[in-house]
Amino acid sequence: MGKNPLGVSALREIIPPQCKREHSLRALSGKSIALDAYNSLYQFLAAIRGEDGRPLMDSKGRVTSHLSGLFYRTINMLEHGIRIAYVFDGKPPRLKSREIERRIEIKEKAKEKYEEAIRKGEVEEARKYAQMSARLSKEMVEEAKKLLDAMGVPWVQAPSEGEAQAAYMAQKGSVWASGSQDYDSLLFGSPRLVRNLTITGRRKLPGKREYIVIEPEEITLQCVLEKLGITREQLIDIAVLIGTDFNEGVKGVGPKRALHLVKTYKDLERILRSLGVRDVEPFLAAKEIFLHPEVTDNYKLEWREPDPQKIYEILVVEHDFNEERVKRAIERLMKAWREKIRYRQVGLDMFFKKR
Repeated sequence: MGKNPLGVSALREIIPPQCKREHSLRALSGKSIALDAYNSLYQFLAAIRGEDGRPLMDSKGRVTSHLSGLFYRTINMLEHGIRIAYVFDGKPPRLKSREIERRIEIKEKAKEKYEEAIRKGEVEEARKYAQMSARLSKEMVEEAKKLLDAMGVPWVQAPSEGEAQAAYMAQKGSVWASGSQDYDSLLFGSPRLVRNLTITGRRKLPGKREYIVIEPEEITLQCVLEKLGITREQLIDIAVLIGTDFNEGVKGVGPKRALHLVKTYKDLERILRSLGVRDVEPFLAAKEIFLHPEVTDNYKLEWREPDPQKIYEILVVEHDFNEERVKRAIERLMKAWREKIRYRQVGLDMFFKKR
């Protein structure tokens, strides 16, 4: 076996171009999307930093990059009429423990390289390693939930994987799509995956002075399956063969070869035997997580009126955010709530009552 450094993200190599559709934020107005909260918070932690790569901090030395991203970028989506709900990870599956250990090791090494780059005065290198060393603590997660409550934005606590819960909510029709940078949502059965939602806009290319414009991208599961001529179960087989968060892949097997093998042998166990894999259990166990993830129906999606005072206390009083900037953002949030979110929610409530 061997670890694919790209993991499930390598699936992008075989996703047919006609199954991807770029949107402007405005085009997503009126849509409800369940966002993978950890995925989003890590993006904020990595992107919102000072010139030397250090995260934003308050006067007590507590990291605030995640709160800054959550606050301002959520407002941006709400202003476009997108009803965002965040889904937080619960207890990770036992099979993910090795992957979690690997990520911690990578972050530790990145932290050492960051400190070395700072000593040498290599700012660009320092920034790169600082982003790689970003960590999300339990306290940071609780702060994020408190801020969302104050903003009137719903969040859901998943029993296990956040992406699995978001995909389940999309399957049920509770939301229009799930949102994440990862492709796991498709494996978990989300009918639609929206990528780039929290990183939309002008972005600097790593290590270069060039900028690109990133737009939200919608990928439709049914289209992917039809164009590739496979089932969702076979898409999971492909992912398991190249490696996921729950298992190492088969050495030398990339997405294109995995697709060919799946179409040739039809059955995961037969494929693994043909590749000389003796211990097939880790692969079958990983597949089972995608087929039957731990999810819950115990959630309620309700976009409530924001509480400006609570937002002010969390950001300005507790974490030293710029008072004027926060006040202006709160005004934008209240306007978005009145004009883009509230009336749509009332309309939906009336619709469901009539049925």
